[in-house]
Amino acid sequence: MMLAAQCHLGTKNCHYQMERYMYRRRQDGIYIINLEKTYEKLQMAARIIVAIENPQDICVLSARPYGQRAVFKFAQYLGCKSMAGRHTPGTFTNQIQKAFEEPRLLVLTDPRTDHQPVKESSYMNIPTIAFCDTDSPLTHVDVAIPANNKGKHSIGVLYFLLARMVLEMRDQINVTNPWSVPVDLFFYREPEEAKEAGEEETFEAEGYALPAPVGAAENWGEAAAPAPEAAGYEGAAAATGFEAAAGFEAAAAPPVAGYVAPEAFGGAF
Repeated sequence: MMLAAQCHLGTKNCHYQMERYMYRRRQDGIYIINLEKTYEKLQMAARIIVAIENPQDICVLSARPYGQRAVFKFAQYLGCKSMAGRHTPGTFTNQIQKAFEEPRLLVLTDPRTDHQPVKESSYMNIPTIAFCDTDSPLTHVDVAIPANNKGKHSIGVLYFLLARMVLEMRDQINVTNPWSVPVDLFFYREPEEAKEAGEEETFEAEGYALPAPVGAAENWGEAAAPAPEAAGYEGAAAATGFEAAAGFEAAAAPPVAGYVAPEAFGGAF
């Protein structure tokens, strides 16, 4: 799975502290990561996470867009806290902030991108687990997991494997009770792809179709009542026009009591 997700591909630069995790260097200059050591470090990180009694004391961070969806899913299945996007400086050091947190463990996607929480964790003596590429600095990182932390499939597979190992060590999943969560739920999805997938998954119940659209021949501006003949009333005929009552045209307004003609007031009128 890690080979298919290209977790073994590094960069053309290699930090001197990451040389012990390298397998070899290709002719084009790309460093190849030893996945055997990657798997060993994943198991070590899973043991550390299981040792935390309260999962809410674990904070998972990712400033990279490719790792934000994986961070949310990882926190959802393990019950820990997630912080995706830009890290607010002082979250772990400034107690006046409303978003102040005191985690017991940090899990990072990239120590270079997430340098601010790494620096704050060193001030507050918080252990740090990070996915480190060939060019990642290991300063203030306690457990470095060597892997490709720049590809969306690689990041998703790494968080998926780490979450599955933790659940296995918690005895929540086993051979008889396997984990049915697919790995692609941890992959980053473009907004256009997510929108198209949402439109395809729209539920349409059978027998509850929307009413047919109004045709052009129908006229909603004129209200027409059914003819009396159609209703079954014998001897009834439809009215063809308005018939006034007898003497309607000769009728006049009733006299008003106390009315005085204008001529009685002189020339003012």
